[in-house]
Amino acid sequence: MGFVLPVLFALFAALGNALATVLQRRAALTVPQGRGLRFGLIRDLLRRPVWLAGILAVIAAGVGQAAALATGPLSLVQPLFVLELPLALLIASLVTRSRLPGQLWLAVAGVVAGLAIVLVAASPAGQRTHVPVDRWAPAMAACALAVAGLAVAGLRRPPGRMRAGCLGAATAVCYALTAALMKSAVRVLDERGPPAFLTTWETYAFGATGICALLFLEHAMQGGPLVASQPALTLGDAGVSVALGVLLYEEHLRTHWWLLPQLLGVALIGTGVLALARAATEAD
Repeated sequence: MGFVLPVLFALFAALGNALATVLQRRAALTVPQGRGLRFGLIRDLLRRPVWLAGILAVIAAGVGQAAALATGPLSLVQPLFVLELPLALLIASLVTRSRLPGQLWLAVAGVVAGLAIVLVAASPAGQRTHVPVDRWAPAMAACALAVAGLAVAGLRRPPGRMRAGCLGAATAVCYALTAALMKSAVRVLDERGPPAFLTTWETYAFGATGICALLFLEHAMQGGPLVASQPALTLGDAGVSVALGVLLYEEHLRTHWWLLPQLLGVALIGTGVLALARAATEAD
């Protein structure tokens, strides 16, 4: 199907998620913290109009993401969400009417350049349309164990970097699994129509994992500085999504000497994301 449409849809979704991040973080910092996984947090946030605006942005981003996954490989679409952090900082600077310093523009350029290098070097391809249940079962079990372990490790720690990093990583795994399930559900919608979409198990599975991701995200935002949670979330989502794309959808990435520019791109992305997350933390 080419790469233009999925890239455009993914960029729209990344912009929507970036706007949602700015709005939801503002709301999350205005409600009381809890030591455990507090479901009442969502009830408290529902009373904040700015959080509800963030949810609308999430819904718009979800539509864009679904369209991107319907037209492109998981391992192409999800890494583009690395751009959420630079976009969120740009939006936050517009909201607060402040200017980003030169070193942050350099970090943004590093993330964009690194992402371009990775995608060109990896050249994600492959469009398997059906994933049998015997492939889903071990992948979902592994993701559930990873999320549970990260959640327990994070919630046992007091607010700080370790807590935020663990919960950010748990959110990343949930996001990646949600995208993988969404891709399968969108395929059902495209091939068999709305009735089949509303009765297939993948639709309800991606809805459930998406709710879990939202819950962990709000706790990660409350749990500590962005310099800890955002790199784990951003890089973890991309990495787990690529792994699920290869394992579930049999997508292909270039290897051999192409791994060298891919590693360079990942290093640029990691360095840029860390610098941007540190700047976002200092701005709070």
